[in-house]
This record gives sequence, structure tokens and C-alpha cells, in this order.
Amino acid sequence: LMPLGYQCTIFEKQPRPGGLMRINIPAFRLPEEVLDEEIGYIVNMGVTMKYDSPVASLKQLADSKEFDAIFIGSGAPKGKELDLPGRHDTDQIFIGIEWLESIHFGHVTSVGKRVLIIGVGNTAMDCCRSAKRLGATDVKVIARKTRKYFKASPWELEDAEEEHVDILENHSPIRFIVENGKLTGMEFDTFTAREENGKLVQEPAGRTIVPCDTVILAIGQENAFPWIENDLGLEFDKWHVPKVDKVTFQATRPEVFFGGDAAFGPK
Repeated sequence: LMPLGYQCTIFEKQPRPGGLMRINIPAFRLPEEVLDEEIGYIVNMGVTMKYDSPVASLKQLADSKEFDAIFIGSGAPKGKELDLPGRHDTDQIFIGIEWLESIHFGHVTSVGKRVLIIGVGNTAMDCCRSAKRLGATDVKVIARKTRKYFKASPWELEDAEEEHVDILENHSPIRFIVENGKLTGMEFDTFTAREENGKLVQEPAGRTIVPCDTVILAIGQENAFPWIENDLGLEFDKWHVPKVDKVTFQATRPEVFFGGDAAFGPK
């Protein structure tokens, strides 16, 4: 929130405010009227909204001297890949966050009957429940570890299971099985698991094949800053996460601040 007496401008890439929250979180979990109401609290304070205004260059924005400070809250919009054998031999493997966006804009209206979701974060929960709504009858969420280590919120897991989504623990992906260009399944290493001194210990338990028609990859997201030049005095770590003060969120260039997933990754 801005201090009283200050002017604030928000640059919004989409024609309506909300960005990733609007297009990547399904409406059944975050109804648009709720999002509009909460954004309204901010806009009604006197914030200027600039719609259809993607920022292509931070240097250009900073050099304009139009603003005293710049806050970057662009989230973690880049889904991680799973580069295994067979990944590029079919058109039925999707990146979760991109797939959800395609559903929002109506580019995706159907899905295979047997769907595997790889990953157990909140995006994975959105994907599995969306697959159900698109007509999938057999939806499985695949986890490398046991439920204790899932990143998804407990209520997200419960909502998914209430919609008859199966969750398979201790499965590690090995390859996509593609026959004559058609995705038919995935092969996994499986494990038995136990806790020792508070740590998860997994022992190999063989391999298994899980049939499927569609796979959605929801194994994590990364921030992406192709519009931030390298010569602005902003420092990033080896994962290209900005170095910021953890109390003030101020970057190494004093008038620039990062917040949310853009500052610390998807936590």
C-alpha cells in the first residue's frame, strides 16, 4: 500500500487488472468477482491503472524519471520443463501454468480421458481439478515423495480428492511412452518410504507404467525477467533471483523493489 500523499501507477499487461491471478488461477478457486472486489480496494485509493501496457524495458522506465520508485511484482510466470525421453514426440504434454492460461482464454476446451499431473503444488491442484472439468474421467497426481512433503495446501489436496483425483506417492518419472506419435503412458521408478530421525528415506521398489492420454507438468515455476537489462546495477543470484533486502524488499538499485514470487521465487 502506498503512503498517503504519494501517487501510484500500475502497469498491467492484461486489459483487466489481476494478471497471473486472473488467468492462471481457475475461477472455481478464485472467483473473478472476489478478485475484482479486492483490486477495487486498491484502485479506489487513487491508483492510476495503465492497461495493455507491458513493460518491455526496465531501463527505459527508470530513465524516464517519471517515477521515484519502481516495484516489481511480476510473479513466477515460467513453468519448469521435464526433459525426459519422449517429451517432444507428442502434442499431449503441457506446461501446467501455460495450460491453465490457455483454458482461461478458451484455447483449450478438452483433454484426454486419462490425465497425469506431475507435481504436487497448488498449481498441480488447479490443473487436476481443471482436467476434471474438461471431461477427464481418470486423473492422477504424481508425487516423488510422501504427503508430508507436498507443497500444496492441505485444503487444496482435500478438494482434489473430493473430486475423485488419485494421488500416487513415491513415483519418480523415467520416460514418456509414445507409440506412433500417440502418448499412451509414463514409466516411473517407485519407492517404499519411511522416516528416520525426521528425514525421509526411500528405497527402490521397482518400476511401473501408468497409462495416460495427456500429461500436465506442474513441477514448479520460475521468475523470468527478459525485460530487465543487465547493466542497471541490479544483482541476481545464480538462479536469477534478485538480491533484495528481506525487510524492505529493496534491490541493489535503490529505487527498485521486488515483492512476492518475483522477489523470492514461488514460496
